[in-house]
Amino acid sequence: MLAGWAMVSAQEEPVTDDLGNVSDAFQENFFEALKQKGIENYDLALDALDKAERAAKGNQEQLSVIAFERGKNYQALNRLEDAEMSFKEVLQQKAFQLDVLEALYDVYFEQRDYTAAIPLVKQLIAFDEDYKADLANLYVATQQYNEALTLLDELDEDWGPDSDRDALRRRVYQVTGNTDGAITNLQEKIEKNPENEQEYLNLIFLYSKEGNTEKAFETAKKLITINPNAEVAHLALYKFYLESGTVDEALRSMRVVFASETIDNDKKYKVLGDFINYVNQHPEYEPQLSEMVDTFSEQTSGAIFEQLGSYFLSKDQQDKALLFFQKGLDKEPENYTLLKNTLLLQIEGNSYQEAAQLSDDGLALFPAQPLLYLLRGVAALGLSDAETAIEQLEMGLDFILEDPDMERDFYLQLSKAHQSLGNSKEAETYQQKARQLKTSQ
Repeated sequence: MLAGWAMVSAQEEPVTDDLGNVSDAFQENFFEALKQKGIENYDLALDALDKAERAAKGNQEQLSVIAFERGKNYQALNRLEDAEMSFKEVLQQKAFQLDVLEALYDVYFEQRDYTAAIPLVKQLIAFDEDYKADLANLYVATQQYNEALTLLDELDEDWGPDSDRDALRRRVYQVTGNTDGAITNLQEKIEKNPENEQEYLNLIFLYSKEGNTEKAFETAKKLITINPNAEVAHLALYKFYLESGTVDEALRSMRVVFASETIDNDKKYKVLGDFINYVNQHPEYEPQLSEMVDTFSEQTSGAIFEQLGSYFLSKDQQDKALLFFQKGLDKEPENYTLLKNTLLLQIEGNSYQEAAQLSDDGLALFPAQPLLYLLRGVAALGLSDAETAIEQLEMGLDFILEDPDMERDFYLQLSKAHQSLGNSKEAETYQQKARQLKTSQ
C-alpha cells in the first residue's frame, strides 16, 4: 500500500505449489533465473526464464509463474511497460492474486500512472482496507478532489482523525481555492452532526487560513461547549488568546495541550515555539515560559531547548541559555549545535572542568570536528594542563580545512600553552604563524 506514499514491495518468492508435473528442464532453468535475479543479473535471469517457458510446454500454471518472475526482472531493469504486460498476463489467469496486484501497483506508481492505479487499488482494498488511504492520495493526484474529500470524511468517521489525512484535506482546499465552499460544506456537516469533533477542527483550520481569527475562535469555543474534553480545540484557543493579550487564558490552553496524550509532539512544539516568540516581545512573561518548559520537559525535543537557549542568549542571559542548552543536550547528546553552544558558554563562564569532560564526550562522537579540539585545548589551559592542551590542539590542526580564522585561534592557544611551559621559542613560532595568517587575509 502507499499509506503516506511509502511503497510496499511485492512478495519476492514465487508461488511454486500446484504447478503440475514439473520437468527437470523447467525446474533447472526456473531456479537458475531465481539465482541470477538474486545476484542482480537480470538479463541472464530473463534468458533462463525464456528457457523455462519452452520447457513448460504450454502449462498455464507454470507460464503464469514465469510471467510473474519475468515482470519482476523487467521492473528491476526499469523496463516498466514490459513489466506491466507481464503482470497483466498473470492476472488474466488469476485476477485476484495479491502479490501480482501489488507488483503491478508498484509499476503504475513508478510510471506515475495514477489513473490506472485507481481501479487496481480498489481491488486491493478487498484484501486490506488500509489501501483506502492510498486511494485518497490517488484521487488527489488525479484531481478528483470531491471523491478525495468524501473518502477522507469516511475514513475519519471509520478510523478517527489522523494528521496525514488532515494534511491531505488541507492540500485539497489549497489547490482548489474553494475555501468558501469548503466552509459552507463543513458548516452543513456540523449542523447534521454537531458532535463530530473533526469537522470543527477542519473548520477552524479553514477560518485560520482565511485570516478570520474571530470565526476560528468562535468555532473552537463552540467545540469546547459541546465537548469540554476536546483538547485539540485549545490548539486554536491558545493562539487567539495570545494575539488578544489574554495571556492567563493562553497559558491555561497551553497546559491542556502539553498534558494531552492525543495531541502529537509536533503540534506541541509549535505551541511552545509560538510562546517563545511571544515572550521575545514580552519578556515579563519569562517566568511563565520556564513553567511551560517544565510542564513539557518530559516530551520536549532538543530542538526546543536549543530555541530556548538561543532566546536567552540573545537577551545576554548566559546562565539561562546554558541551562537550556544543557537540558537539550541531555535529550539529544548527538546534537552538535547544542554541544558546541554548551561548551562555548561553559568556557565563557570559566567552567573548565565541565568543558573538558564534555569536549571529551563530544570528540568521541565527532572525532573530526576541529572546534572541539580547540575548546578542549582551551579547557585544559584553564585547568593549567598545558601538555594536554598542546596534545589536543596539535591533533585538531590536522582537521582544519580552509578556515584561517580557526587556524589562527589554534596557533594563539598553542603559543599560550608553550609560553606557560617556558618554551619561549615555540611560543614565538606560533605567534608568528598567527600574525602571518592575519596579514594574509
